[in-house]
Amino acid sequence: MDRGTVGSAHKGRLRVEVRQEGSSAVVTPAGELDHATADLLREPLDAALDAGSARLVVDCSRLEFCDSTGLNVLLGARLRAESLGGGVHLAGMRPAVARVFEITGAEAVFTVHATLQAALTD
Repeated sequence: MDRGTVGSAHKGRLRVEVRQEGSSAVVTPAGELDHATADLLREPLDAALDAGSARLVVDCSRLEFCDSTGLNVLLGARLRAESLGGGVHLAGMRPAVARVFEITGAEAVFTVHATLQAALTD
């Protein structure tokens, strides 16, 4: 697989790394995704879609917290990816983050995988 690091960004409580793995852009947020840090995730998701990666894998294994603003960023990326013929796959969600998706019903509109490897081989 092609494993090239595309970039990373950091803002206080959130760090986001982006790399290409095969046909997927892998976006890894680490820390807390909320109103204050949401743009730090939105920008690389948009950049990956602008660069032609319609299949996004968000590795949530290092995401400790996600509020409704973070959820909206991911929902927006999903809509945009689907309009380009792709999708957003979520992988490795911690229980606290998974609970946000569960109680809002958002888990039903994403393809959710237990691990990053499972998301990359789907």
